[in-house]
Order: sequence, then structure tokens, then C-alpha cells
Amino acid sequence: MDNPSGPAPATDSHLPMGLRTPLRDDAFARSDEEKITAISGHFEAIMRELGLDLTDDSLAGTPRRVAKMFVKEWFKGLDPANRPEVRMFENRYDYHQLLVERDITLFSCCEHHFVPIIGKAHVAYLPGQHVVGLSKLNRVVQYYARRPQVQERLTRQISEELKQSLGTDDVAVLIEADHLCVMSRGVNDTSSSTLTSEYSGQFATDEALRREFLRQIGK
Repeated sequence: MDNPSGPAPATDSHLPMGLRTPLRDDAFARSDEEKITAISGHFEAIMRELGLDLTDDSLAGTPRRVAKMFVKEWFKGLDPANRPEVRMFENRYDYHQLLVERDITLFSCCEHHFVPIIGKAHVAYLPGQHVVGLSKLNRVVQYYARRPQVQERLTRQISEELKQSLGTDDVAVLIEADHLCVMSRGVNDTSSSTLTSEYSGQFATDEALRREFLRQIGK
């Protein structure tokens, strides 16, 4: 079931192939509880290999806590059941100027070392005949962030989802984040951060519009 050429799981089937999070075809064959039980056993084995005493009352429940965190929190964006429904509303107020949602809290996880990515996302779009409830922009960011990620893919996944959901190419996404794989291991650089952006539609062609977006998010 590891063949990457097989049919794509429903999680990202609406995205271009290059933007899909790598998943096996049987990614959702097990229930959440089955996954938690299996991961708990694997993590207990890791802790034992590290020499930890799992009879200690502080450590005894850690394998299941970690497993539950992985399935229900850190990586819940892998489950298509958690994909947010982006409900649109008629633009009765005839608002067609730049709409920006900035400083969206972003927690993700580096897929190379499985340590946190912590930052902020800024998204914007130009409304047409419809507008979206603002909290849905946050939910789209959180859905794609809550899975093993690289920041470049995450940025483009959010952009593509918003373009499809909003029915417009006029979308901008900018993410600024700290990667604990850089800060807490390897080069141990605690002062650097990573910025990625994706501009589509008028944001890609209109330099003044991009500058206004950056001005409004304080860049």
C-alpha cells in the first residue's frame, strides 16, 4: 500500500499533484482510536530505548498522551473530515477593496524532524460577488498547518484552497515562522525566521496592490 502512483486519498485530491501532502493509499483505513493505540505502543518503545523508566508516575501515561496529541491535535489536518467548509455570503455591501486577515496564529510540524513550526500567517483577497466569514480564513490556515509540513508547500496549499473556495485568483498569502529544527538542533540559530509568500491574480501583476498588502501587515 506504499505505492505513490495509486489513487490519492481524499485529503488533498482537489489540489494539484505537487501540492498534496504525501500520504499512502490506506492512510484512513484505521480509526483514530486504532491509530492512537498503535502509536502509543511505538512511542513507548522509543522511550524504553532511551532508557526512561515508564513505571514512574510522570512518564507512565506519556505514550498515549503523545499518540493522542499526534492524531487529534498536531496532525488532525491529515483527516479530510476536518477540512473546513468555507461558506460564502452575498456581498450586499458592495465591498471590493482589499480584505486582509493578518497575524493568524500558526502551529505546524516540520516533516523532516517532527519538531514544531511556530509563526503567523497573513492572507488577503479581493472580494467579488461574495465574501467569506472571517473565521474561515483562520480555519483554512489551521487545517493545512496541522500536519507534517514544509513551509513552502503549506503556503501554496493555503493559497490554492482559498482560490478554490473563494472563487477568485486574487489571493495573497504570506507566512513568517520559526522552525525549531533550526533553533533547537543543527545550527541552533534562535534569531532567524523564515518568510514565504504566494501571490495570485491581481496580487501577482499589480505591484501597488502587493505593496498595500505588505503595508497593512506591517512589512
